[in-house]
Amino acid sequence: MKVLIAPDSFKGTYTAVEVAEAIARGVREAGADAVELPIADGGEGTLTALASTTGAQMHTVTVNNPWGSPVQASFAVTSEGTGIVELAQASGITVEHDGTRDAFTAGTYGTGQVMVEAVKRGARRILVSAGGSATSDGASGAITAIEEAGGLNGVPVTVLTDVTTPFERAGVVFSPQKGADPATVERITQRLHDQAAELPKSPIGVARTGAAGGFSGGMWARFDAELVSGAEHVLDFVGFDRELEQADVVVVGEGKLDSQTGEGKIIDAVLKRVERIKPDVQVVAVVGCVDEDLGDYAQNFVRIFEATDAQLMQQAGTQIAGL
Repeated sequence: MKVLIAPDSFKGTYTAVEVAEAIARGVREAGADAVELPIADGGEGTLTALASTTGAQMHTVTVNNPWGSPVQASFAVTSEGTGIVELAQASGITVEHDGTRDAFTAGTYGTGQVMVEAVKRGARRILVSAGGSATSDGASGAITAIEEAGGLNGVPVTVLTDVTTPFERAGVVFSPQKGADPATVERITQRLHDQAAELPKSPIGVARTGAAGGFSGGMWARFDAELVSGAEHVLDFVGFDRELEQADVVVVGEGKLDSQTGEGKIIDAVLKRVERIKPDVQVVAVVGCVDEDLGDYAQNFVRIFEATDAQLMQQAGTQIAGL
């Protein structure tokens, strides 16, 4: 039996890599084959998952956090020359900062610095996961950092995003989650409109340009960045379809399995691939908890295991191997 283990992270507790490793230990102890393929939806955790799966070389650089203080940010470069940049590393809402976390002044300058460093380290293509930002600057900070460094030398940029919000709606939809009060939301929205008018092409009304406070739109307008679904692109990037064809069981996972799981999250993307490519394969979920409102969505899985620590994940792996 071959078990394909493709979990997302349990945000705040275990990375996708740690979850996959723990389940795989149980599978192998029970005598089955385990393939570890940690994945992500293009938000926080994407760097760790993709770097692990592809064997990319990790790097760390000191850059600006959203408010200009120094922060250590990691990125990776694959052997094929893809630079993997996670916006949340430098410009995330959870980065360390001793001062005021002002939603209006939070900027993406540090992410631009990381992108420049990735090019210096040999990246011939840059993949940016846009989730978890503290920012609503329309990528103006990142654009400034890149231009101050002399540009990206023509290196193409792809931004992973699981939202379709247009540029001008970024402030209204996302900035309250970043601490913006109604007056600040209005200021951010006006600034985005002003920025759109100054960019080489307008991101107003264009789907996916509002991700990370308009970061994706700024990259699209200034550097012709490709904007793609994070979940789908990640599955393609790690070769999920190829591994699925050889699997007898597929294991998915996330911190909380609920009704939102079916609304564009990575588990739903996996289920759709299974239905299209190998509908007879068994799909098992290993999750931190199951929400009461899961309803009929539970029917997508032959078993659902709740595992709040590595030992329980390992035990779930042992039971999965016996299916």
